Amino acid sequence: MGKLILSLCSITLLVSSVWAQNAPPAASADTEKSERRKGPGAAKDIGSGAGNIGVGAAKGAGDAAKGVGKGAVDLVTLHPINAATAIGKGAASTGKDVTVGTAKGTGKIARGIGKAFKKIF
Repeated sequence: MGKLILSLCSITLLVSSVWAQNAPPAASADTEKSERRKGPGAAKDIGSGAGNIGVGAAKGAGDAAKGVGKGAVDLVTLHPINAATAIGKGAASTGKDVTVGTAKGTGKIARGIGKAFKKIF
């Protein structure tokens, strides 16, 4: 009888330890969301993209003003070739800044819209 009780206790202990190990870990909804979210959300991407477009336009306007200002000074001091060069450099720099800002901003906005549609569907 002693061996029977000892073997039943051993089997019960073995089964309970195996059953405890097979239980999946309880994960809360907060940890699942934090693990899934790797980057900024859709709204942040769209807002950042709009900001990039604005920054590009502002830099472009500043470069245009610098070029025109330097060109005006060169024209007043009777340096017409330097004036044309300064205005041309200002225009080229303006185009570059506006293009880069618009491209970056549009890319971020498109990524944000894609994230929003992915979340909806």
